[in-house]
Amino acid sequence: MDSFENKIAVVTGGGAGMGRELVRQLAKEGCDIALCDVMEENMQETVDIVSSESPEVKITGFKCDVSLEGDILSFKDKVIEEHKTDHINLLFNNAGIGGGGSFLQGDQEEWERTFAICWYGVYYCSRAFMPYLVASTEGHIINTSSVNGFWASLGGFPHTSYSAAKFAVKGFTEALIQDLRLNAPHVNASVVMPGHIGTSIALNSGKILGHADAEELSDEEIEEMKKVWISLGAPVHNYSNDQIRQMVKERRESFKTNAPTSAAQAAEIILNGVKEKRWRILVGDDAKNLDKKVRENPEKAYDPDFVSPFSIE
Repeated sequence: MDSFENKIAVVTGGGAGMGRELVRQLAKEGCDIALCDVMEENMQETVDIVSSESPEVKITGFKCDVSLEGDILSFKDKVIEEHKTDHINLLFNNAGIGGGGSFLQGDQEEWERTFAICWYGVYYCSRAFMPYLVASTEGHIINTSSVNGFWASLGGFPHTSYSAAKFAVKGFTEALIQDLRLNAPHVNASVVMPGHIGTSIALNSGKILGHADAEELSDEEIEEMKKVWISLGAPVHNYSNDQIRQMVKERRESFKTNAPTSAAQAAEIILNGVKEKRWRILVGDDAKNLDKKVRENPEKAYDPDFVSPFSIE
């Protein structure tokens, strides 16, 4: 797919971050887009931005929870109706949240919610839209996994639900390559594995999972965080609860502002990878370096000294 002009793309999680940037950049190349997001305000903001920047393309937005098959089927029907089409060319399964860190100590509901959005969102959308990709003369499905789709850790922190889902996304996409080659050779598949990208996922995930803002964290929650950080060697023994709350707030905000790769840069890398028909798209030097390190020494990948834990100082 050398050009996105006059193509039709579906983008999940298009309300913010990489999803929004994918929508903006596709539209600037003349691609019509249907996007969805569970956060309606974010979704509408993307629609408004793109309508102003690229008024010549058709842009539609829908509120949709990708973890619910009924929502996905309704979204699909609206896309086909409003775009008056019998096909689409691009499906970006981009929606995802973080959460469900510990399988042993974490909340089961949060674990399953995270897994459902990050994996079943990809599965349900692929089921719903695959016939319309196959109906095109040129199609491409792009599934967003993560570096946590080949390395199931956060440098010392457990990351079980998100990692399990992202491993599933990676394996599913790789399996699709052969399936499509045999049964729909005009459709390509790519798996995207971003490193640390400057998005609002740390803030938006908390909202979707019903987490309190940093200022609203209880003393009990703060004490549990403090214990984990101390166990990882962080010198926070004498920090007050309010100081810990401030640290949590700053870290959630800095995830976006201090990232080595911006959402716009990530979207550009992804779209170039699609044009080049690359099935495996690593996003960011940190993703490339970690991938290389895991491949070179997989038996050591989960040793405590494999990578340094996230700095807490």
